[in-house]
Amino acid sequence: MKRICLFCFLLSSIFSYAQDVSLYSQFNGRYDYTAIGNTMNLQENGIAAPCTILTESGAILNLEVDQVIQAAYLYWAGTGEGDFDVVLNGNAISAERIFSESLDENRIFFAAFSDVTEQVIEQGNGIYTLSELDLTSIIGPYCPSGTNFAGWAITVIFQDNDLPLNQINVYDGLQSVPTELTITLENLNVLDNQDAKIGFIAWEGDSALAVNEQLTINGNLIGNPPLNPPNNAFNGTNSFTEESDLFNMDIDFYGIQDNISIGDTSATIQLTSGQDFVMINNIITVLNSQLPDATISIENVLIECNSRNLTIDFIISNSNSTASLPINTPIAFYADSILIGQSLTSTEIEIGGSESASISLEIPEDINNPFILEIIVDDDGSGNGIVAEINEINNMISENIELQLIPPIRSLPRLISCDEGFNSTIFDLTEQYVNIQSEPETITFYLSEEDAELGFDPINSPMNYENLSSPQDIFVRICNNSCFETAVFELLVENCPPRVPEGFSPNDDGINDSFFIDGLRDIFENYELFIYNRYGTLIYQGNNSIPDWNGTANKGLNNKGKSLPVGTYFYVLNLNDPDFRPLKGWVYLNK
Repeated sequence: MKRICLFCFLLSSIFSYAQDVSLYSQFNGRYDYTAIGNTMNLQENGIAAPCTILTESGAILNLEVDQVIQAAYLYWAGTGEGDFDVVLNGNAISAERIFSESLDENRIFFAAFSDVTEQVIEQGNGIYTLSELDLTSIIGPYCPSGTNFAGWAITVIFQDNDLPLNQINVYDGLQSVPTELTITLENLNVLDNQDAKIGFIAWEGDSALAVNEQLTINGNLIGNPPLNPPNNAFNGTNSFTEESDLFNMDIDFYGIQDNISIGDTSATIQLTSGQDFVMINNIITVLNSQLPDATISIENVLIECNSRNLTIDFIISNSNSTASLPINTPIAFYADSILIGQSLTSTEIEIGGSESASISLEIPEDINNPFILEIIVDDDGSGNGIVAEINEINNMISENIELQLIPPIRSLPRLISCDEGFNSTIFDLTEQYVNIQSEPETITFYLSEEDAELGFDPINSPMNYENLSSPQDIFVRICNNSCFETAVFELLVENCPPRVPEGFSPNDDGINDSFFIDGLRDIFENYELFIYNRYGTLIYQGNNSIPDWNGTANKGLNNKGKSLPVGTYFYVLNLNDPDFRPLKGWVYLNK
């Protein structure tokens, strides 16, 4: 692009808090501009002039039929700290940006800006009246020094297909020019100097004060006599309408085609004023400069599951341009500022055109995840471009990328739980969470591998799952966004040692009335229990089909059917399980 460097030398000691004139907007294509506006002063200010001012004034916009409005910028300015709410053709306007300047502590001036493009497009040609710019109560202290003023202007950028390809730069700010203001435009590419011009909006100029009021381009003094003599640039005129009664404001432009040359890469603009206090609010340059303007947009980034491969769909555009973008313009792809791929445009992209493309890239292992993907058009991979462009700082786009990487699930251990009866028990499947290395968004469990792959019909209560068989396979699905991994683990029910009480009290109180051994029945289905009295006589024999011992003998010729006395009895519990030895001990019978 044309890099605009503004070097502003205010070689005076005036009290100032101005805003430097700088680039506000740029237009590239078959464009030109015009400007309308009017003063609120009844005559040129001065010591002998009446201290009065208008609150509204009008001007006529008269574009040709084939001139299509692209932008309209309203500027207004005056004496004092500012009136930032005005009315344009009945529409209330508030300042979007404000500027200030001062001659000293007591003489302060303002300017304001609003984009009125939509209103001007809607209303088109006709009279534009700015009203409610009321500085009547402000101008009193300014009149004795001849610095009372107010006025307004609208800069209109338009397209006309009969025009050559131009670049229009709109600069604004608020700087006074008591001595010298220099602006250097760098990186120009002047292919044709026909109809090149420069214009400006200035406030508080006096036609009667013509001391070194000059405008030079590349060191050449320019003027537009008789309207704008070379020694009186700020003299209350409008070059577009050839009015000369625009008291204390100027809307002027100058042809500069004889002051720049084909092949020029820069232009120096110098404004001077030896006596008159003048404020520059707006400068516009119109130069024939044919350059492309490559931009890039990302349409889609396809991130493959569990892969470091990306497929990027993108568009290279040449929209705001005045020349075609050449074929083989380089494109560089970066991940966290590290070059990971390159491409080239495959066609010459015409003015206003675009080219869609796609590329697959492998992200190196040493790139962090997530990372910032940057794509830069007109970048040869070293940060350098090969194509001169209108704008060299709009070639890049970036996007945060997170690869969908789920580490492979290591072999999950089986979950083992004690049999609670008939080879069944309750498992907490979420115990497997600690064995999963990643931190996925969701973990779900399934009864089949097919359901896990489809994400269909997960187990609803994984913390309280009753097995269907032993052993039983359970399938787990670990999911991040749309990416997932599956694994399988086994549920196993095992017999655990039964818990034998040390006593019971068969007194029919409903509490502990039998010798109940927890974890025995329906688990060790083939168990045998033998109870002996202190003399070693077998008095009870039980198994899975016989009720628990309630203190009554079912063995022995003399004891069978009798309620046994309080005392200590001995048992032998044969579980008939190869993993367990017979359990032996004593139990106290109490009543």
